[in-house]
Amino acid sequence: MKRSKRLHSRMRHIRGLRQRWILNTVAPIAVLLVLLVTVAGFGVANYYYSSMRNGLELKAQEAGGTINSYFMNSYAEYERFTVSFISGFEEKEDIELQIISSSGKIRTSTSGLTAGMSPGTPDIQRVMTTGKSAVYHGADYQTGQEILAVSYPLIFSGRVVGALRYVTALEQMNRQILVSVAVIALLAVLTLLLVIGSNLIFINNVVEPVAVVSDTVQRISAGSYGVQIDAQYRDELGELVRSINDMSLKLSHSEKVKSEFISSVSHELRTPLTAINGWVETMLEDRDPEQLRRGLGIVLKESRRLTTMVEELLEFSKMEDGRFTLQVEEVDVQAEFEDTIFTYRELFAQEGIVLEYDPADDLLPTLDGDPERLRQVFCNVLDNAAKHGGSGKRITASIRQEDDAEVIRVRDYGPGVPVEELPYIKKKFYKGSSKARGSGIGLAVCDEIIRLHGGEFTIGNAEGGGCEVTIRLPAEK
Repeated sequence: MKRSKRLHSRMRHIRGLRQRWILNTVAPIAVLLVLLVTVAGFGVANYYYSSMRNGLELKAQEAGGTINSYFMNSYAEYERFTVSFISGFEEKEDIELQIISSSGKIRTSTSGLTAGMSPGTPDIQRVMTTGKSAVYHGADYQTGQEILAVSYPLIFSGRVVGALRYVTALEQMNRQILVSVAVIALLAVLTLLLVIGSNLIFINNVVEPVAVVSDTVQRISAGSYGVQIDAQYRDELGELVRSINDMSLKLSHSEKVKSEFISSVSHELRTPLTAINGWVETMLEDRDPEQLRRGLGIVLKESRRLTTMVEELLEFSKMEDGRFTLQVEEVDVQAEFEDTIFTYRELFAQEGIVLEYDPADDLLPTLDGDPERLRQVFCNVLDNAAKHGGSGKRITASIRQEDDAEVIRVRDYGPGVPVEELPYIKKKFYKGSSKARGSGIGLAVCDEIIRLHGGEFTIGNAEGGGCEVTIRLPAEK
């Protein structure tokens, strides 16, 4: 059922992305192509009409000029010449040549069918009144057919006696224009189909993986940590998939560590509380002074352990919400570290652990830092060395000036840290395979303190066995 819902959600997501993609990409291209076809159509029509008009005007000018320049003694001779000129016209199949009288009627024509008719178009009247050529584009008043006509004035004895008129039907030319526009429109449609096809291919190659990624992210956000996406992409999408897979693994690891932390803290809190309750009950029932003294010592020890754990939790809370700060002053790091060494040496001796200290040859300069926080780091590091490496019964510590830093090293001779756990040992809540008691956040707090001092806090396995902690504090203020 859940899988079906996820599939339905993914398909709806794909459809939504595809619709937006087509609307935002294909629609503007379609509008642009329509505009281009429209402009191209007008351009083609204008080209054809202009070419036809210019050709007729040129023919009318040449023919009219020939007639007007021919020397004639009488009007009868003029009429005979025009009839002879029309009879010799060679383009009568495509163009009709008419001689119009001064009254506006067709005196003679190459078709022979329109003689005596009056075209009634405004170009004839314009020629008669102005003595200049005129053009008419429109419907023939007699047939209703679309025509293009050019009229040129015929002059005899200094006055306009008629007009020479070229007329051609535009049906065939309109058909050519339609064919040309249809070809352009077809090319536009093919272009649009190509764009749509390429976009659909692109969408299928992008949107489908995006939908898969989105579905996986939703599953991760719902708590399915550790879910992985098949890393089959090599472009930017592949980088996104790798990042999400890495995030999923880290969330899974964090969730596991968090669960372990809750379980561990619950156990760590329950153990001292159980000891305290048990010994308090024992002391209430047994009034033996020796038993009371022993019980009070255990209660005090367990109470201090609880206090340390609570303080670590408070430090962690400050780290999480950004309230973890330093009280910076001039501090003698060497003195603070040696005080910690002398304090822990006696404690370790009671547990059979030898703490060896190798001081620097000279006194080291003071640094800017927080002495309380630094002492907290030193105590935690020494305590961890005894807790996790105490089986080696030996701990060595040293402080040196190396280049522009004061370097502190603490090494135990226990079993060391498993190699696979080293990258996570400073992570919050992480305890790894160690069975030692603790909350798992002490090293994370130490790392944060040293980072705020501008230094480095590193943990690694030493040659010959054991674990070594290195603290590097910059000597420059």
